[in-house]
Amino acid sequence: MATAELITSDAVGYRRGILLVLAAGVVWSTVGLGIRLIEDASVWQILFYRSLSLTPFLFLVLWIRSDGQPIRTIRSAGRASVVAGCALILAYAGGIFSIQTTSVASALLLFASAPFMAAILGRIVLGETIRRATAVAILFAVAGVAIMVADGFSSGHMVGNLAALGSALGFAVFTVALRRGRAQDMLPSVFLSGVFGIALSALVCLSLGLSFTLSVQDTSVALAMGVFQIGAGLVLFTIGSKRVPAAELTLLSMGEVLLGPFWVWLFLGETATGNTVLGGLVLLAAIAGNALSGLRRKPPIVPAP
Repeated sequence: MATAELITSDAVGYRRGILLVLAAGVVWSTVGLGIRLIEDASVWQILFYRSLSLTPFLFLVLWIRSDGQPIRTIRSAGRASVVAGCALILAYAGGIFSIQTTSVASALLLFASAPFMAAILGRIVLGETIRRATAVAILFAVAGVAIMVADGFSSGHMVGNLAALGSALGFAVFTVALRRGRAQDMLPSVFLSGVFGIALSALVCLSLGLSFTLSVQDTSVALAMGVFQIGAGLVLFTIGSKRVPAAELTLLSMGEVLLGPFWVWLFLGETATGNTVLGGLVLLAAIAGNALSGLRRKPPIVPAP
């Protein structure tokens, strides 16, 4: 009876995890629409206000999850968490700039190359083995990215496409830093990224003479993005990912990439070019193939303590 109850509990937890991760992908998929709703604010102005709302929100979440000891939780994350937080600044800034200067479809599909960049960095920095299926998937992903980036020459979006790749690189460094520190929870790193984001974006705004006074719409959208897109999405993903295998998380993350262009098409009428669609299909096929091959592998046996 106890075994049956345990199996039922695991099944329920797994289904709940799937729903939470899917919900996170839906929340994250609206980031392109949010950036498109910004009227005049620059990258650093958006990053400042988004970080301004993200930081206290995550501090509150950390307070709840740590039984009133958020500082201890943040300190226990170690130096790797600081590196991860800094890497997210690159991911944030590159992501905002790319969506402002290229199509949402191109930006989000290029963001999806981050897992493959993380695999290569993991090999270089951590000595992690790259599976044969992942190596093949990386080659296909590079081909897909090349098709999409080449489209930037004709459409005038090359800088935006390169910024999207820079954003993906930032997230890959974030992932590898967490692995190196063996971090069990990404939230302290994201909280630190909010703190660093406030400081850096404020410094850049001051040096460039950018005003901290924005329109009501730009301020509202940027603040909402920090809480309801980045913050809430990460909370849902963190909780849900505890019960979902990594290979399935990769598949589920494709929901963000597929839904992002849909929202801007539905509400703003923005469409993707032929090269973006073709390169995106190649990239998504590489992601799906790698994830499905991972599902067929037997999980490693963890020795009892």
